[in-house]
Amino acid sequence: MPAKSSEDIGRIVRQARKDAGLKQAQAAALCGVGTRFLSELENGKPTLHLGKVMKVLHGFGLSVLIKRKEFGE
Repeated sequence: MPAKSSEDIGRIVRQARKDAGLKQAQAAALCGVGTRFLSELENGKPTLHLGKVMKVLHGFGLSVLIKRKEFGE
């Protein structure tokens, strides 16, 4: 699933949480972050702490792949 924005990441995280059958508070506790943080992440807030975002992604078995784009893509 390519993600080009914080909103895309939020949608992916929200879908992973729903697929796991978890409420936000449950998922936040399992990932070691606060419920407010998870809510902001799912809503695409662009200024979140990267370390915490990575904790949530890892908690849902998601990973980040960084790929260099050619100019003009």
